[in-house]
Amino acid sequence: MFESRHLRTFHEVVRTGSYTAAARALGYTQPAITQQIRALERGVGAPLFVRAGRRMRLTEAGEALARHAGSILDSMTVAQQQLTALRRLRTGRVRVCAFPSASATLVPETLARLASGHAGVRVELQESEPPDSLHRVVRGEADISLAFTYPGLREQVPPELVETPLLEDQLTVLLPAEHPMARRRAVRLAELSDARWIAGCLRCRANFLHECAELGFAPDIAFATDDNLVVQSLVAEGLGIAMMPGLVLSFLVHRKVVGRALDPASRRHISAYVLREHLETPATALVLRELRTVAENRVGC
Repeated sequence: MFESRHLRTFHEVVRTGSYTAAARALGYTQPAITQQIRALERGVGAPLFVRAGRRMRLTEAGEALARHAGSILDSMTVAQQQLTALRRLRTGRVRVCAFPSASATLVPETLARLASGHAGVRVELQESEPPDSLHRVVRGEADISLAFTYPGLREQVPPELVETPLLEDQLTVLLPAEHPMARRRAVRLAELSDARWIAGCLRCRANFLHECAELGFAPDIAFATDDNLVVQSLVAEGLGIAMMPGLVLSFLVHRKVVGRALDPASRRHISAYVLREHLETPATALVLRELRTVAENRVGC
């Protein structure tokens, strides 16, 4: 029926009370305002203003349109903003920094979901353990950090970051398949105080030592490595046992190794961290949403 720019001009004439004032407010010439109002009247099929001396008075059609012009323009603005956001969702680059077991599980599943519905969103993957992965976001080297914390340790998270909890990852004990406790569904850490141990990354090792200290013993750590495959291979050969996050076992299990839950249960918290001002960035918000969905699906399995 009519163009939005003509309606916006009409709304400004009504608001200011004259063509001259509307022209000044919109940055148009007065003849341009006159032309747009005439074009709007042709679209409506009726005059919108009549002159009463030096003043402009709305006709009945003008009053009807004036009652709705503001809400129509507001709705059009909201629609435009939503369309712009949708366009931005289809394209964009998001840099994700994750620790190894998240890179092998949560990240690929998230990328697969993005590829099927938002192929224009490009995710670049970096790999680092916390706390370095958190500081990369603060320094602007990454947009999202996937990191883990342990309840028993005093974890320092930079105050600039906002946490999005994803899942709780239950810790397990890796045992050789022939180990006497391998037949159990769960094992107690205190029962393994005399065992030889293989320790993992620095943060996991710190949590392991903390839990052992809480039970009153210091473990005999024979080997230490950040490589999950090496840990499992050492356990498979009977060179020690290890505490391992359950997330690792979901994608990497040596045939000579079994994983048994701890009793009582011990867990690490896995979360995504972003700068507060990036929460509203469409591509970043989309990746966070897909990460939450993938994590929820894992919890439900």
